[in-house]
Amino acid sequence: MEVLSLFELNALVRRTVEDNLAESYWVQAELAEVRVNAAGHCYVEFVQKSPRGNALLAKARGVVWANVYGVLRPYFEEETGQLFAAGIKVLVRVTAVFHELYGFSLVVHDIDPAYTLGDLARRRRDILRQLEEEGVLTLNKELPMPMLPQRVAVVSSPTAAGYDDFCHQLRHHPRHYHFVVELFPAIMQGDAVEASVLSALDAIHRRLEDFDVVVIIRGGGATADLSGFDTYLLAAACAQFPLPVITGIGHERDDTVLDLVAHTRVKTPTAAAEYLIGRMDAAASALEGLAQRMRQAGGARLRGEGLRLEALKRRLPAGVWRAISRERARAEALRGFLRRSVEAGLERQCHRLELLRHRLDAASPSRLLARGYSLTLKDGHVVRTSSELCPGDRLETRFADGSVWSEVVP
Repeated sequence: MEVLSLFELNALVRRTVEDNLAESYWVQAELAEVRVNAAGHCYVEFVQKSPRGNALLAKARGVVWANVYGVLRPYFEEETGQLFAAGIKVLVRVTAVFHELYGFSLVVHDIDPAYTLGDLARRRRDILRQLEEEGVLTLNKELPMPMLPQRVAVVSSPTAAGYDDFCHQLRHHPRHYHFVVELFPAIMQGDAVEASVLSALDAIHRRLEDFDVVVIIRGGGATADLSGFDTYLLAAACAQFPLPVITGIGHERDDTVLDLVAHTRVKTPTAAAEYLIGRMDAAASALEGLAQRMRQAGGARLRGEGLRLEALKRRLPAGVWRAISRERARAEALRGFLRRSVEAGLERQCHRLELLRHRLDAASPSRLLARGYSLTLKDGHVVRTSSELCPGDRLETRFADGSVWSEVVP
């Protein structure tokens, strides 16, 4: 029985690998870990996961030596707009090596950015398709942009030059519109972008009534730093945000998923400020147009009323004379009516007085005396009963043709 030391066995494995494997292979894998040491060497961990889940099917250590990494990384990031970092899928040309002490590893010599671009595009398509299936893809785009977007919530890094450019543009535009800008600080590059921007959006959401629009801006930086804005959670939050979202986070040729779901996408922070100023210009122009139309309509109305007054002034004398004639005729009619009414009233009263006179004549004492009656008076008052008289009273008795005096005796 042959007995080998561990070193001998590993040396056998190394020779077997060297003798039986080709010089290099193109390998598809996902980067699970990426770290660079002080010497500039990049150590990675390649993994392959199950297509039906996240179960690991294979794993291998890899290394990109400093002289290759210094060229490979900027080339990859420039071509893909994606950081060479954990979580992306790559197509790399590697040599399989086995070392007696360090074991199996893959030495990376080259990388194909087109593969990663295809994977990134697929991931973006998957995110957009999922948002569309959920019915939220265009919700933010459908929100009405305020006519006067003056209260602005800004999500940006407080130290970013882009934020300063944005504020400077708003403060120093020629028409001097008033904007109220409040910064909600966020990390705009690296692995913390998603969580940081989501936190800022949550803070804005708690104060919705204080703002008209949300502006997400990122000043400068490498195209590769845009990968943090290509996540489902961030895109879903932006698409469903109840205020219009304006993004100015990329370059002219780069559209992130966040750009695609936002209400309005512009190139740069300065362009975002110019967009807001443009909205104010449009509102000002609309108001100026309304003012001009009001002036024109007011002038036309005044001219029309002036002509109407002139026509009335010309018609006034004739109208006055017609009115005077009508009132004269009415007064004459009323005078005749009053005269007839008074005459009729007087006639009725005269007839009544005549009747009263006849009744008075019929009841007159002289008429009674003429009929043979007499009146007995005591002290000038008519005596009606004998009980009113006393012995010695002097009485006057009146007849139609004269009076006699008498005295009451016991």
